[in-house]
Amino acid sequence: MDKQIHNRKLEQLITNGVPEDDHAKKISDFFKATGEPTRVKIILALSQTSLSVNEIAEILNMSQSGISHQLKTLRDARIVVGERLGKEVHYRLIDNHIVNIFEQVIKHADE
Repeated sequence: MDKQIHNRKLEQLITNGVPEDDHAKKISDFFKATGEPTRVKIILALSQTSLSVNEIAEILNMSQSGISHQLKTLRDARIVVGERLGKEVHYRLIDNHIVNIFEQVIKHADE
């Protein structure tokens, strides 16, 4: 990058700053919630279809209580939502932004 472009970008940063504290906190909370391998696997599974706790537990070969604990973290972070289907609650990703983020991370990791 040439010096002139660098100086212009530096001025913009000095004038505009970096994201506000609340934005930085939301970003940090998202990465904390997705920074655990079991939760990553749950997100990857839910990127395919909605699933019940029992189904996720079977897929990941884990206990129901362990999955429920991980899902609570993901719900609190507004990454997944549960919807009642008959007698079961099925979980799904709140939106496709999470899938897009994961696809970008996978692409980066594979480079």
